Amino acid sequence: MPTPPARAQHPAPATAPQRVAVLAFDRISPFHLCVPSIVLGEASPHFDVRVVAMESGALRTTAGFSIATDHGLELLALADVVIVPTWRDVHERAPEAVLQALRDAHARGAVLVGLCLGAFVLAQAGVLDARRATTHWACAAALAQQHPTVQVDASVLYVQDGTVLTSAGTAAALDCCLHLLRSTAGAAVANHAARMLVLAPHRGGGQAQFIECAVPAQQPRSARMGQLFDALLADLAHTPTLDEVAQQLHMSRRTFSRQFRAATGMALGPWLAQQRLARAQQLLETSDAPLDAVAAQCGLGSAQNLRLQFRKVLGLTPQQWRRQFRGV
Repeated sequence: MPTPPARAQHPAPATAPQRVAVLAFDRISPFHLCVPSIVLGEASPHFDVRVVAMESGALRTTAGFSIATDHGLELLALADVVIVPTWRDVHERAPEAVLQALRDAHARGAVLVGLCLGAFVLAQAGVLDARRATTHWACAAALAQQHPTVQVDASVLYVQDGTVLTSAGTAAALDCCLHLLRSTAGAAVANHAARMLVLAPHRGGGQAQFIECAVPAQQPRSARMGQLFDALLADLAHTPTLDEVAQQLHMSRRTFSRQFRAATGMALGPWLAQQRLARAQQLLETSDAPLDAVAAQCGLGSAQNLRLQFRKVLGLTPQQWRRQFRGV
């Protein structure tokens, strides 16, 4: 049997790890429960993650097995971050003890996170009133109908409104937790965690829930296609024509376009635009280079275009991005 890879060693955080309480309940989805535990717990020493049971006794899961935890709702009073990883029924109101614990945590300044259908529980507690929030697209209309004071945005991956975060379904919960890690521990730590989890380092919350893949959705069909990806990423300042790249692979335009879309989920132009924006984010986070230099290195041309793309896709200016994610 092969030896499993050793767990990555992380430098100790400069401050004490933040205490995170993840709420578990009967009939919970194991995947949703594991997301914050893996991203914030196993992937980084910056958080002390504990699973907190809403109910006593063994908790059944939707996968056919049960779980148990040593912690109850009293732990919420000590948590810096409280995460509701999902909810079992959008038409069921959570126990009042849970809702009051969430209100108390919010009142004392804890960060509250509602992943996927967990947004419904935060809304029931009243902490989403007059706030912008999201949830799984299939249940967004129900959230808006049940809680008309919540500003529901079903088109995004995750939303942070002050100390309250909500995410769309399943994979978006990973993005939201990486965002929380990034905001707390910095881009380098979050990027390392993403690599260990084999995830894209960052997807902005403003991206659509039905977003096309920003990275290859499957292995390139040939070594030549893989080499092309490497070459494109190594020289993002260059904008190749479709004919140029098709000729490099000895393909027709039509064949290349079909195979590139099969590998990435999108056409060449949009893929390059996403890679350029991702490179600009990295440069802003890791260097003091002026905006014109950043724009030139990543192929966005000018500081003006860099600002335009950041506002359009991320809802922030490059300077705001640098302040938020540099040296956190």
